[in-house]
Amino acid sequence: TMTIHSEERIVDVHVRSGVYSSDTIFDYTHGYIATRLFSRHACFIMKIKKEYIPELEEIGRLAFERQTMRDVYSPNNVWAQFQAGNSRMGHFKDWLLYGKQIENLCTGLPLYE
Repeated sequence: TMTIHSEERIVDVHVRSGVYSSDTIFDYTHGYIATRLFSRHACFIMKIKKEYIPELEEIGRLAFERQTMRDVYSPNNVWAQFQAGNSRMGHFKDWLLYGKQIENLCTGLPLYE
């Protein structure tokens, strides 16, 4: 499921698929995306790069197309591949940078950037 909070410039994406379940937050205000993979008990954070990540309005349009057409034939599908590296626990300065929404998602989990 996807929820778009236009006023806060936040997109919440919840995937419920057994071992592949995850929650993702696109925080356009702070410029970061965080994905919490439940099977790995970890949070992956990346900077939003405008050349690769659709704008908030575009995500809404793509979600609407997907819902109405059941297939999106668009070059703007977003895929990310994470490579595990060094992790660390989040600190106060991280949450100032990433914002409250990502803090709520990732507190207490190892962070991978």
